[in-house]
Amino acid sequence: MIKSKTQRSKPGKTKAKSRKKSVSASRRSVKLNKRSRKTKIVPRHTPDWLKALLAVMIVFVFAAGFYYFFIRPYSFRWKPCYGQKAYGVCMPYGYSIHGIDISHYQGNINWEELAINRTSPYPIHFVFMKATEGGDLSDKNFPQNFEKARQSGFIRGAYHFFTSKTDALKQAEFFIRTVKLMPGDLPPVLDVEVVGKRSKKELKESVKQWLLRVEEHYGVKPILYASYKFKNKYLNDSLLNTYPYWIAHYYVDSVRYEGKWNFWQHADIGRVPGIKESVDLNVYNGSLEELIGLTIPKTVDK
Repeated sequence: MIKSKTQRSKPGKTKAKSRKKSVSASRRSVKLNKRSRKTKIVPRHTPDWLKALLAVMIVFVFAAGFYYFFIRPYSFRWKPCYGQKAYGVCMPYGYSIHGIDISHYQGNINWEELAINRTSPYPIHFVFMKATEGGDLSDKNFPQNFEKARQSGFIRGAYHFFTSKTDALKQAEFFIRTVKLMPGDLPPVLDVEVVGKRSKKELKESVKQWLLRVEEHYGVKPILYASYKFKNKYLNDSLLNTYPYWIAHYYVDSVRYEGKWNFWQHADIGRVPGIKESVDLNVYNGSLEELIGLTIPKTVDK
């Protein structure tokens, strides 16, 4: 019987061939490893001057950001007052009628001591007080503050903090039920600071509803309070511009609002004898006679 080629091959030769193959494979592996070691990327060394430059740039960006967000808005605090300093701040030049606005955040007020400020070099003539917020939140110190302000001889006023999530007429009725204004009191104030989820148009319409309802009840145009940026962006139209405007604009030499304004809240860090906490400081844009002329006339008693 004739054997096949496979059958005729000897076992020794097969083993020798497999050894040759393994040796050649290991040699190829060694060559590849040598090649990979030769082509391995060595990280470049960053020059010291470049590191220093990057460090300077990072410090500069950080310093600029810190100044822009934390120093620049309050730099007016450290300006020289040139004799125009009172209540811990530089007072605006050219205004003689000063006032404050308060809420329960100022705690219990010593009204006898506060009344002494009526005859100071920068006499306080008027006091605004927070009365209500939203549709059902009243300031716990309002009843006492409102009565004490009148007894102490201040021209007094009351304000409502507007919340966009509550119906405007509901807020107006709540304010009307809470605040009983008398002749000689300042007109009611609507404080608008928050847009909430309303559109610009919806916010305007809600604010108008409040103003018109309160004006109908008290017989005088309410005062609209807002920062000058907020007013320009959200509450600037022909109807709203007919209402007396109380502008909030801190730590500046002068008002940057181009329209007509009546009151200017120029600082929120005032230190006034009779009040332990910091308080907002305001000026009236006019004379004392004009301020009195803005109050509710004697023919109206609601």
